[in-house]
Amino acid sequence: MTRFPFTALMIASLACSAPVAAINPIVQTIYTADPAPVVHAGTLYLYTSHDEDQLVKNFFTMKDWRCFSTNDMVNWTDHGAVASLRNFTWADPKISGWGGFENGAWAPQAIERDGKWYLYVPLQGRGIGVLVADNPFGPFEDPLNKPLVANDNIDPSVFLDDDGDAYLYWGNPKCWYAKLNDDMISYDTALGDHGLVVQEMTPAAFGQRSKPDPRRPTSYEEGPWLYKRNELYYLFFGAGPIPEHLGYSTSTSPAGPWKYGGVVMSTQGGSFTNHPGVVDYHGKTYLFYHNAALPGGGGFHRSVCVDELTFNRDGSVVPLDMTEDGPAPVAELDPYQRVEAETIAWASGVETEPAGDKPGNMVIAAVDDGDSIEVQNVDFGAPGAAKFAASVASDEDAGGTIELRLDSADGPLIGALSIPGTAGSWKTLSTDVTKTFGVHDLFLIFRGPPAGNLYRVDWWKFEP
Repeated sequence: MTRFPFTALMIASLACSAPVAAINPIVQTIYTADPAPVVHAGTLYLYTSHDEDQLVKNFFTMKDWRCFSTNDMVNWTDHGAVASLRNFTWADPKISGWGGFENGAWAPQAIERDGKWYLYVPLQGRGIGVLVADNPFGPFEDPLNKPLVANDNIDPSVFLDDDGDAYLYWGNPKCWYAKLNDDMISYDTALGDHGLVVQEMTPAAFGQRSKPDPRRPTSYEEGPWLYKRNELYYLFFGAGPIPEHLGYSTSTSPAGPWKYGGVVMSTQGGSFTNHPGVVDYHGKTYLFYHNAALPGGGGFHRSVCVDELTFNRDGSVVPLDMTEDGPAPVAELDPYQRVEAETIAWASGVETEPAGDKPGNMVIAAVDDGDSIEVQNVDFGAPGAAKFAASVASDEDAGGTIELRLDSADGPLIGALSIPGTAGSWKTLSTDVTKTFGVHDLFLIFRGPPAGNLYRVDWWKFEP
């Protein structure tokens, strides 16, 4: 996995009681792209594609789909890979020349309906598949054993309307849709060409392209995302020419016809693609996108970001630029409940790996001396924290300490947890801390011998 440096430009010392901002990109332990947010039962889940560190043939190298979640918009919990190309038997390399199980896991989107989770994913050059699970982390299974949409197309986006009708959008260079049946794994074949409907690709619908292209008469490029606000439907999309910007169109129907609305986000960020994901959460609207902001970033090494999206009184979108700060927090983090160690606002050096006990559970790993994790907007309250505990594991001759600091990586030290060698076994250890009150950013600074791979951390919590 990629190990990203922690720099003063990326995180500043913050006042201990002042509201803090998120930091973009929101995931620093791996490269992520093609964000797909969905809100369920008060939690925002974010599904992404995953750019591998090592490229094959200097092109997109993507094998699995990842999931993250948040309850406050600043701290994100890593749930690891929830599905991969290996979920699809029809991705076998004997069938396709696109790399079989080893490549082609492009932009996903997920949705929950009637207790089931549906994950729609494109397999580059092989069609669009659907996976089903009982929870957001899986295990996901392929109910069809074949493509849901068999044409050579990408970027599926699913939308469930208030009346219960569901739609699947996708497409490059044209924008297609199908009306899904209630089972969410089939579609109404009476529409269009056996159920597949292509939108009217006109400048009035999707904007005039700035450079003529016989295959692309409009600014629409790819990555459609359907969203509804005040009975108006919005279709956000990656817009061309390359490098992409983000545009949008509106309609009074989820099936169109569409009227071009303008540019949402101009070309910026260092990646030749962009991909919108729009969702409402805690009374605000958020635009997720990707750029190349992390070290080593580029068109094939992208990173997901988020910013608040606003609208004018007439419903038009207020254009915005990418930021490093991201949105403000919408809730405090409770340190007196178990906090998964992979819940992170900003990470330096560490990696995550599966815990092995259940889907969606990860641990912090590959810890070297000086690595760190920041958790933002932690509310220690009036009683104050007096003790810190964590579940850790180390090799026989490894170990070290976890320094606990407030508001910056070199801020006040409130305690240090000593970690002995545990021979690989998980141990719950605790230590007293200086009485700590109020709302702070919390920094876990990992210390130990220079050999590296000091220990792993599963969870932590404070006691009053």
